Amino acid sequence: MKKITLSAVAVLTLLPNVLSAEGFTLLSDAKFNGELRPRFESVSIEDSTKKDADAFSVRATLGLEAQLLGISGLSMKVDGTTVQTLGGTHYNDLSPTKDASYEIVADPEQTRFTQAYLQYKYGSTTVKAGRQILNLDNQRFIGSVDWRQMMQSLDAVSVTNTSVAGLSLSGAYVYSYATVFEEPTWDSKSVIVNGTYKISDMVKITAYDYMISSEKASYGSDTYGLALTGDLPVAMAKVAYRAEYAQQGDATFKTIGSVKKENDATYYNLDALANISGLLVGAGYEVLSGSTGSDGKTAFATPLATLHAFNGWADKFLATPTGGLKDMSLSLGYTAPGLGKAMAVYHDFETDKAMSEKNDLGSEWDILYTNAIPGIKGLSGLAKAAYFRGGDVSGFDKDVTKIWLQLGYKF
Repeated sequence: MKKITLSAVAVLTLLPNVLSAEGFTLLSDAKFNGELRPRFESVSIEDSTKKDADAFSVRATLGLEAQLLGISGLSMKVDGTTVQTLGGTHYNDLSPTKDASYEIVADPEQTRFTQAYLQYKYGSTTVKAGRQILNLDNQRFIGSVDWRQMMQSLDAVSVTNTSVAGLSLSGAYVYSYATVFEEPTWDSKSVIVNGTYKISDMVKITAYDYMISSEKASYGSDTYGLALTGDLPVAMAKVAYRAEYAQQGDATFKTIGSVKKENDATYYNLDALANISGLLVGAGYEVLSGSTGSDGKTAFATPLATLHAFNGWADKFLATPTGGLKDMSLSLGYTAPGLGKAMAVYHDFETDKAMSEKNDLGSEWDILYTNAIPGIKGLSGLAKAAYFRGGDVSGFDKDVTKIWLQLGYKF
């Protein structure tokens, strides 16, 4: 499969020169893109019976975008991505051949098309059909999980429209999707609707309705909400804020398999980040409601989100605990041209509803430094660490340490 996929991408790079003749061109105005991303990741868990994980991996992507058949507005896009290990697999990659004696790093070796779609633009409307990357808003509900070496792709028909000044409308029907793991494509019958209206730099309103069903998780729900975002000038600072509320109920669109019948959960988030001449100071409070197990409620779920970006980089909360999650965070950092970006983030975690009469889900320190590497356009470096200190709730009571070193080159 790997050889077939990479060969197909290689052939596509030659098509603009091969498939053309006088008066007819299959592909024109070809643009190529690519990425190389080598990474080291280590994982250590307190009192674990498993060996510490040390993962050396590299992601390579090669893509082609071109106009199609000489028709104005019609184009195609194909990206092929491979993930390979360097120096052996000393981690549990969650693949069918996983080594369960190690801690988990969710980057299995695999090769596939991460995008392959047709696109048609007519005025302010764009339609895409096929495998595509879809990132909406801050990716809290719909995202490509780009932090992992293999990203998440959606097989969908999507439409965007920007014909009204300040208004952006997006809709998609997702009929299947491919996760970050080496596994079959999962069926879905999901409808995604998102609308954003920018009143000014200080106020942008986003309304959404995500009717999601997942064969993989035997899951179906309807999540609808409202978010206010913007940048506020306050004295010498520029304050970026987000205020959001969402309700999650029963699936209102056709679901797949055996799904939860009684979804009843809420979500809200308040956060702000002040930039004072490069000094970054922020705070946030996010709540995903939970259940006591006997109150008829469910834990708020986000099955298609870019989860690593939220609730700490140690990834302890990729699935919402039964009792829900409250995440209070404080951040401090600095950013400046040439100096890059440095950030330290502190999280304090609690349940929304007690689990076995306990609420403490632990705390976490996250540290990041990233910068462009001078001399080579498109090359950047990153160092990152997560230190999770366990609480008293079972399953969240062990300390976790994760460290990453990464280079990224895009062309």
